[in-house]
Amino acid sequence: MPSKTRPLTAIIISFFLVGCGQPARDATPTRKGSSMEVFKGRSVIATNAFFYYADLQAAWQFYGEVLGLETVADYGFAKIMRIAATSYLTLVDAEHGMHTADEPKTVAIALITDQLDEWYDYVVTQGVDMKYGYNPKPGSAHDGFVVVDPEGYYLEFERFNHHPENERLMPILDALESVYPETGTGTRRPSGLGFKATVLWLYTNDVEAMREFYETVFGFELVADQGWAKILATSPTGFIGPVDGARGMHSWTEKKGVTVSFITDDIDAWFEHLKDRPAFELRTPEVIEESRAGARVFVGYDPDGYFVEFDEFFRADGNERLIESLSSSIAAR
Repeated sequence: MPSKTRPLTAIIISFFLVGCGQPARDATPTRKGSSMEVFKGRSVIATNAFFYYADLQAAWQFYGEVLGLETVADYGFAKIMRIAATSYLTLVDAEHGMHTADEPKTVAIALITDQLDEWYDYVVTQGVDMKYGYNPKPGSAHDGFVVVDPEGYYLEFERFNHHPENERLMPILDALESVYPETGTGTRRPSGLGFKATVLWLYTNDVEAMREFYETVFGFELVADQGWAKILATSPTGFIGPVDGARGMHSWTEKKGVTVSFITDDIDAWFEHLKDRPAFELRTPEVIEESRAGARVFVGYDPDGYFVEFDEFFRADGNERLIESLSSSIAAR
């Protein structure tokens, strides 16, 4: 388990909800409009991750200007960036967060795009730190390249291809629409470059145990099995990917400088569902109202020690654009 010494008063924003618990036989995940029903009466509206920075302003500039992500909420100490229709990334000032900026960044986020070649050409012109270059191979299940953000988080630009390994994943991705940069936002990103989904890669000592946890406790659907890496659907455009730390881009670490986050419109139902699950240890003993972010939240740990946070946003100053961007998911239920 990760260190639990950081006070609960450091819990600031938490943005998306997910479902957990032993599923009933009729609880097969189904897609409905812009949300995903994970268990009866509970849905995932969006998927999020919190990254923690010593220099929040520099990180915000990178994600906003270079990558062209829209800021849908700005709380000063944290910024919520929209990547795809139901995929978000929250940048947090580490002085106010649950993690420090020097904790191992044992996470990677895959930015799924149909314009991989164009993205590579653009990123090269921006002088971004490249971890792994672009080397597409005929017949491969997926192609991509990896860059490093201003404080060391890995971003994998990725395209999944029609391949037997992706038989269940590709119909989902093919049905999604890309999100393109907002005009007049000061981004350098060309208007024709978009993202359609995300995969949050988590690095573990026991990939099968992590897969089983997220399937049976959270109710997520396995949509691709690479053997040493799994992909489970969490929201209509969001996926989570447990990876064998002996083979992935990161090795397993006890501490991890990331919080996995999910959004819902019924956080109380999820809390009741999860609070007595022995596989999901609670960090917060109850649902907490975070007035600065206009959200109600609770936090726990998955079996590998990743912080997992569940959030429901309400209408408050600063949440106008975020609520707007989530409203289609809520209305589609």
